[in-house]
Amino acid sequence: MIPFPDISPDVFSITIAGRDFALRWYALAYLVGLLLGWWIMMRLMKRPALWGGAAPMHPGQVEELLTWIVVGVVLGGRLGFVLFYEPAYYLANPTEIIRVWQGGMSFHGGFLGVVLAAWIFARRNGIPPLRLADALAVATPIGLGLGRIANFINAELWGRPTDLPWGVIFPGEAAQACATAAMPCARHPSQLYEAALEGVLLALVLFWLVRRGGLRRPGLALGVFVAGYGLARFIVEFFRQADARFITPDNPLGHVLGGPVLGVTMGQLLSLPMVLIGLAFIIRARRRPEGPLP
Repeated sequence: MIPFPDISPDVFSITIAGRDFALRWYALAYLVGLLLGWWIMMRLMKRPALWGGAAPMHPGQVEELLTWIVVGVVLGGRLGFVLFYEPAYYLANPTEIIRVWQGGMSFHGGFLGVVLAAWIFARRNGIPPLRLADALAVATPIGLGLGRIANFINAELWGRPTDLPWGVIFPGEAAQACATAAMPCARHPSQLYEAALEGVLLALVLFWLVRRGGLRRPGLALGVFVAGYGLARFIVEFFRQADARFITPDNPLGHVLGGPVLGVTMGQLLSLPMVLIGLAFIIRARRRPEGPLP
């Protein structure tokens, strides 16, 4: 067992006029992830050879796109959490929906928000949507990895109980609900599993794909990202603790479809369509001829 490190959820905090202001690790992860994504896209747009011709955007448009992406991530992530995970609660307490600072964001909702924002931006600016989606796919995994590390620092979204030597003793009554009088409860650090798969591994695969000319086939990078994320999330769900609202004495693993043993969680249910959609994009892109060589 590994004791949870003593890390404050705040990077720093200050008091101004009697009010406390703090920068939290999760907010910092969002900020750094967006800035790194912007930098990666700027690099891609300055290298037309990667696209087999002219890049789909000029650098100035990348800066404008960043604003659209921020709006898509925040609105989509929040509304996705409300609709997918706690619709009854927020229907009874609609004013709580806007309190994003209290937590509660869904990746799948944020993904849909980004897709919609990017599509509108592409249509307004005459940019090929698949080309834009490919660039976003390459730029996204690093931000995902940082977000999962922030989840770990916040001691949230932890995994199922385990007796493996790298199990972490997360603090809090909920995390220690499986503890006994003789021994605390250790859990899978599933946030770090996700950071490794959704962040590091997926980023390396996409960078390798770009170097191999993947951006010359519109939709290929997008398909690899969508299918790769869906597969990574599906796998990690076997180790991640399901949301408490889905767990009952008869359904301890929190399955929302199937039996209590051979079933799927909400995260897996939402990820399966991503795998299928991603594979469809990959097959479609592979069947189309490459763009012209530089």
